[in-house]
Amino acid sequence: MERARALRPGVGYGAGAWQTLGLGAVRGATLGPIESSQHPGVGYGTPASEEALDELRALGCTWVSITPFGRQWDLRSTEIRLDFEAPFPENRRNIVRVIQQAHARGLRVFLIPHLWMDRAGWRGEIGEKDERGSPRAFTDEEWGRWFQSYTRFVLAWARVAEEARADLFSVGVELKSSSATRGEWFDTIASVRAVYHGPLTYSANWDEADTVLFWDRLDLLGIQAFYPLAEREGDGLDALRRAAVRRADALERQVLRQDQPLLFSEFGYTARPDPTLRPWEWPEDHPGAAVDARAQAVAYRALLEAFAGRRWFAGAFVWRYYANPMDSSQEPAWGFSPRGRDAEEVLRALYAPALRWGSDPAEGRPWAERVDGALSPGVERAYLPQRP
Repeated sequence: MERARALRPGVGYGAGAWQTLGLGAVRGATLGPIESSQHPGVGYGTPASEEALDELRALGCTWVSITPFGRQWDLRSTEIRLDFEAPFPENRRNIVRVIQQAHARGLRVFLIPHLWMDRAGWRGEIGEKDERGSPRAFTDEEWGRWFQSYTRFVLAWARVAEEARADLFSVGVELKSSSATRGEWFDTIASVRAVYHGPLTYSANWDEADTVLFWDRLDLLGIQAFYPLAEREGDGLDALRRAAVRRADALERQVLRQDQPLLFSEFGYTARPDPTLRPWEWPEDHPGAAVDARAQAVAYRALLEAFAGRRWFAGAFVWRYYANPMDSSQEPAWGFSPRGRDAEEVLRALYAPALRWGSDPAEGRPWAERVDGALSPGVERAYLPQRP
């Protein structure tokens, strides 16, 4: 499979580059690692991940995202360790294998290294808060040490991406505390360009995208699209659709200003009531929450329908499936994974090749003419307003 070409800002491709190059819209899913050393032999690069990839191909996916992790002790640490549940050489071999498994199935691969905080805290607050959330800014010297360690980490995975011919690479994920202010990012990106020769993006948190300093050094705008859509409890499909369209219209202005296509490096909602009120909240924040598979499916449909028809929208990766498809230990029943739920049927319908997205090659009927009625009657009925 020929690797996707780098788009290179400023060479005339523009916001519609993904369609211009004929790459086809990204109908993607994140394939997460097994986040516990207590489950050996079922992670990346194993027969279990082959089964997971087969499921994603049958779902209609054309891309898969692979997410190796590095470890940082807390928000004040300046050291990033390359091991995650196993030594780096073992993780490296497994990542190469799973990329090969994906390519063998005709799936393109997005490699997106993440940072795991060993103690409490969100990676977007590195260097500006401590593990208790109290303000405590890094000095310039501390930022220098952090970037030296971070560049070592991301370059290690960029070399793997080049060796295994990954089709897209992210230089960072949700590093909001530095992406708007730290010039060290330019050197880090240049270092990645020197070893990886495919297209690059950065995976900005949904409320970070309009402040990133270095979009012009990358090929696509990447967004972690966990957008709040509901304004109140009980908002239904129509209300969520209107909110999603407002989001898409606002992003379109940025896309046209930057003259680059946009990708959802992740999107997702949990299967609990009103998941779009605070979609960034993790399952552990809601002990004992009820399962509401319909609410998750409604959220997926509202978000994707607002974006998928736009020519500048390269596509999306749903968060997430797991390398062992039979492992239910990764999150509770109402977590983010759509596997076996109504939301999976929404993906199956909207990922269907016959349903042309805006960034797909131009032949065929446009998105707006094909989306209504795409779902099976049983799934379509699930969106009807519930009567008292």
